[in-house]
Amino acid sequence: MASEQNKAFFNHEAATYDSKHERTLAQIVKEIQSRLGFIGVDWVDDDGSADEEQDHTPKKHVRLLDYASGTGVISRALAPYVTQCVGIDLSDNMVEAYNSRAENQGLAESEMRAYQGDLTVADDPNPAGFTSENFLNFDIAAVGLGFHHFDDPALAARRLVERLRPGGVLLVLDFLPHEKMHSAHAASHTVTHHGFSREAIQKIFDDAGAGKDFALEDVAVVFNRSAENGHEMRRQLFLARGTKA
Repeated sequence: MASEQNKAFFNHEAATYDSKHERTLAQIVKEIQSRLGFIGVDWVDDDGSADEEQDHTPKKHVRLLDYASGTGVISRALAPYVTQCVGIDLSDNMVEAYNSRAENQGLAESEMRAYQGDLTVADDPNPAGFTSENFLNFDIAAVGLGFHHFDDPALAARRLVERLRPGGVLLVLDFLPHEKMHSAHAASHTVTHHGFSREAIQKIFDDAGAGKDFALEDVAVVFNRSAENGHEMRRQLFLARGTKA
């Protein structure tokens, strides 16, 4: 299954992932932060000025579930606008990298913390360790560049929507349809979907129960070059959002 291949590959990649993709990840953060209105969550102000009492207690809580979180690019993009980021990833080493970065920034576990796990096992809708309130009733559930690795993206979407509060937002960052990754590329064996059309993504959102106010925008072009064969791929990113009824 792709999940086992993904776990092994990203465990290997975790230590160098951020440095290897530094410029691309920085661009993704900017693209997401420039579309806060498009995403449509009732965010906490990034300076806290409009949302805190005099004792600095937030008036509202805005919670993010960052699924297939990796080192936490989605969490880093949205952290200034939420009160809690909860990451979940298959890879133990990615989880460790996510948590180390959060700790180095002085963030408490209640503010940003990742956990190793898989919410997409077909016959296990409520995995052990993910049944508490800490893993339910999110304001936004996001997947950043994970959908094309999933065996069943539609199942993943359904499982994430189940963990949203009513009115919560499902957010997916991934690729529009593109050519198949060359087999010489180190990550080729982890990819199960070569991008998604607008129609395919909208159906996934609709079937998952997050089709309300569905919208999709192109956000950036990413160029990847395979070191093994010099083969260049041009891939267009999209950001899709929908609201749980």
